[in-house]
Amino acid sequence: MNSSLLINIIGWLGALMLLLAYILVSTGKLAGDSFIYQALNLLGSACLLTNAYHFGAYPSVGVNSIWIGIAFFTIIKSQNKKQKVGK
Repeated sequence: MNSSLLINIIGWLGALMLLLAYILVSTGKLAGDSFIYQALNLLGSACLLTNAYHFGAYPSVGVNSIWIGIAFFTIIKSQNKKQKVGK
């Protein structure tokens, strides 16, 4: 399998993860601050970032970098909140 095909598969998987996350939140199956939703956002964006970087789509690299940061921040914030409640 050549590298461009692999990068395209990674990109499509990322897009599917982001769409799945959006569908699950929009239909009320997941909360916007749930770990699963944020993990789908983080992993999906990481896949799209990989694809965008490979193909030189730098505006998408920037957006997905920020998207990853938001997801990571929300996961950390949510975990800290759970730890405080558990004490």
